[in-house]
Amino acid sequence: MTHGMRTDTYTTGFHEDGGWRATAGRYALLPLRLFLGVTFIYAGLDKLTDSAFMKDSGAGSIGDMMRAVRDSSAIPALVDLSLKSPVGFGYAIALGELAVGIGTLVGLLTRLAALGGALISLSLWLTVSWASDPYYYGNDLAYLMAWIPLVLAGAPVLSLDAALRSRRRRRAGDLG
Repeated sequence: MTHGMRTDTYTTGFHEDGGWRATAGRYALLPLRLFLGVTFIYAGLDKLTDSAFMKDSGAGSIGDMMRAVRDSSAIPALVDLSLKSPVGFGYAIALGELAVGIGTLVGLLTRLAALGGALISLSLWLTVSWASDPYYYGNDLAYLMAWIPLVLAGAPVLSLDAALRSRRRRRAGDLG
């Protein structure tokens, strides 16, 4: 009896176009997309519904928070810009997080939404989280890194982007 290594381990499991590894690859970003989408929707709604946050000053206000991080941020000029209208800046961040979260969660214009999420995370890292020591205590840098795969790959499955892409292909096929 001869013993050898099996070479037929690549079975077509879930789809006929590449097997289980290809399927896993297509779905690999879905948990990240769901997490970031839900988290950013929650963050935006949390800011919009927190009456203390949307104030120029006072405990828990966006104004006091920005004044507190001004001297320790990497870009004090960005903080100064936000301090010209702290409440407006707070609404811009909250609505931006909400738009990014919804776009990411439903997979509509996913790359653009992910780019928006990355830019929000970058701006928060350079201002609010910059002084975290050691650096990995600041969560905004981790969020920035988490957005990058979605900027690069988008939402290939279970998304409005994928549905629209499929619809365009069907229409192109009907015309051809």
